[in-house]
Amino acid sequence: MSRLFLLLCFLASTFNAHAHKPSDSYLTLKASGNLVEGQWDISLRDIDFAIGLDANGDAQITWGEVRARHAEIAAYSMSRLALSSGGRACPSSVSEHLVDEHTDGTYAVLRFTAQCDFPIEVLSARYSLFFDIDPQHKGLLRLQYEGASSSAIFTPDKATQEFTLGRPDKLQQFLDFCAEGVWHIWIGFDHILFLLALLLPAVLCRENKEWHAVHAFAPAFWTVLKIVTAFTVAHSITLSLATLGVVSLPSRLVESTIAASVVIAALNNIFPLFSERRWAMAFLFGLIHGFGFASVLSDLGLPQDALLLTLIGFNIGVEVGQLAIVAVFLPIAFVLRRGVFYRKAVLIGGSLLIAALALAWFIERAFDLEFLPI
Repeated sequence: MSRLFLLLCFLASTFNAHAHKPSDSYLTLKASGNLVEGQWDISLRDIDFAIGLDANGDAQITWGEVRARHAEIAAYSMSRLALSSGGRACPSSVSEHLVDEHTDGTYAVLRFTAQCDFPIEVLSARYSLFFDIDPQHKGLLRLQYEGASSSAIFTPDKATQEFTLGRPDKLQQFLDFCAEGVWHIWIGFDHILFLLALLLPAVLCRENKEWHAVHAFAPAFWTVLKIVTAFTVAHSITLSLATLGVVSLPSRLVESTIAASVVIAALNNIFPLFSERRWAMAFLFGLIHGFGFASVLSDLGLPQDALLLTLIGFNIGVEVGQLAIVAVFLPIAFVLRRGVFYRKAVLIGGSLLIAALALAWFIERAFDLEFLPI
């Protein structure tokens, strides 16, 4: 009976303040004739972990520290990207070093060119950045050729990919972003904890200011369905609006509000205000979570001709990942619902753990502080 509570404790102990944003790099390639022009945005946090940039150990990476390591950054990164065409390598060289701000921090920007022996018809790319130290890392690619664009995602399982120029594989892009949506919800710990905080009381009912076990599975199922549907509809609306550029909110405001929503949802289990209308809370805060989902797509700079396709694929992936979590949680919670352990340790204790962790996230995000290790 203690497994569910131990799982909550384990998850809480492993989440960090930047849990919403996974490790990604952003690679843009523009092919023309036998030349490829590239720009590669790589998180300084990730580079520091790989080769060490903080020379004085003050936990701050300065422009001077980055500039002093330009050659090493370029050598480390470019050795993990190989472009080829027609079975022959296209040697690359870095022409410019810059820095840029993304939603999750500062990135090194490498601009480079790769020269192939012949005009490119099929471009092969082998990507292995950080895979040896972080198997969850992903490389997000945008490839441009004569006005046509395609997108791809590099993972350890798909480290080498080929692209026929001028003919982007739309189906593969769709499937790639479906998979990215599933993965994003699974590692989007603030989203998971918000959903869990709303679902923990689903197998209980509130009577005389106390929680009691529901008598049948059907009421719990319909409660979960209403919560999940409200959350899905809400975040789908704002994910679409943000990705299409209709509405934009400051990243700090979005991330801080997401953390606050987790705190409120968790405390609502202890001091119920929405005990029978948690679906309303799911919808209200789901609107903000949608902007959070959009951040992973906005940094990629999706091409207009693939924007709708990748948006739909990513959103479907998010829903599939969300339903998988619910499918695991609900049967376990229903079996455990009658015991005092579930009501006291899982519901109350788990909610307190979630609230405490989310409060730390909120303080860090709202005031740009850092309590938890990256």
